[in-house]
Formats: sequence, C-alpha cells, structure tokens
Amino acid sequence: MRQRRAAPTGLRHLPTPPLISELACAVGTGNVLTAPDDMAPFLTDWRKRFTGRADAVAMPATTQQTAAVVLACCRHQAAIVTQGGNTGLCGGATPAPEGRSVVLSTRRMNRVRGIDPENDTITVEAGCTLQAVRDAAEQAGRLFPLSLAAQGSCTIGGNLATNAGGTQVLRYGNTRDLALGLEVVLPSGEVWDGLRGLRKDNSGYDLKQAFIGSEGTLGVITAATLKL
Repeated sequence: MRQRRAAPTGLRHLPTPPLISELACAVGTGNVLTAPDDMAPFLTDWRKRFTGRADAVAMPATTQQTAAVVLACCRHQAAIVTQGGNTGLCGGATPAPEGRSVVLSTRRMNRVRGIDPENDTITVEAGCTLQAVRDAAEQAGRLFPLSLAAQGSCTIGGNLATNAGGTQVLRYGNTRDLALGLEVVLPSGEVWDGLRGLRKDNSGYDLKQAFIGSEGTLGVITAATLKL
C-alpha cells in the first residue's frame, strides 16, 4: 500500500494569467511589470493626488511591440492607459481605481530616428524626452522651440497627446503647430504611418490633427516628425 505524500508547504506558483503571458510574449518578460512595488510609480500621478490600479505595466520598445500590446489588450478586454513621462498635472495618464487596465509606457521608445537639417525637421519616437529632442536639434544647429518646466522628463508622445503649449507658445504655437507627421497604433492594432516632413500638404484630410490633443483616446502615438 502506497503512502500519500504530504502536500508541499509554502507558497504555490499560480498560473500566469493569459493577458500577462501575451504581454510577455509581445515585449519580453522583463518588460512587463506586475509586482505592486514595481508598478507603483506608474499608478500615481505626479502630484500624488490620484492613484489607480492596473493588471500590468507593459513597456514596448518598438512600434510593432506596441501594436502587439494593443492587440493583446483588445483580445482580453483590458483598458489601455498610455503613459509617457507621467508629468501631467490632471491625472490623465493615471489608470482608474477600478476596472481592468494595462499601463502602456513608451519610455523605451526613445530613439531619434533622423534629422533633416535642409528641411528643418526631426523624426523621433514617442518616448524621447523633450530635452533629448531639443539637444539633438541643437547639435544639428537648429532649435526645437517647445519648452516647459518638465522638459527633462516629459516625453514627445505626451506633449503631442496633450497639445502642450509651453513657455514660447505665443511665438511658435502649441505642439500641434510643430508637428508635420505622426505614426500611430490604432485600437485595431494596425499602424497608421503618417510620418512625413512635407510643409505644403494639401492631400485631403489632415489625420494627424485628430490624434494631437486626443489624450490617447484614439490611438497610441509612437513617433513624430517635428518642425525645427
């Protein structure tokens, strides 16, 4: 007669939820945060007035990874809260305290894709800090005129999503006036490639303007071509 083995003591490893598994496949296990301490900085706004809940924080590094995150959230009916530098003052980048959501952080998408000094344009990813864009422009002998107090930590994606004005808005306009083209991941997971540096563009609808100032409600901005 066989003896029954005693049940193991201590903590059991619970199976990983399907959504978290898909996010890990999309961006890599190390780029999906689920531990409360790891997620805490992403769940509270800059002024510490609002704190929300999230199933995970996903940090894609490419447009394709961002699209995969969006598709995974759609399949599992999880809300997406896109977050750049988390420097906003109105809680717009903070998830709700109830409900299922995923914070999509663009911080790893921080490359300067190219500078065109002859056309006075720069193409950058959404996670580039405003200071990094200004520094890259200065190195090319140009000026990116958007400037505000949080420029060392706020990101271009957030500037576009909120149509930031900054300290030189009367001379150069809002971020809307400095953007020539965008790359956006749509809620369907498709990528709209509207990156272009054309100054005189009369080719129909100016679709980029629908996303600028939309606070991430229509899609995730992943890159932009900006005026210098």
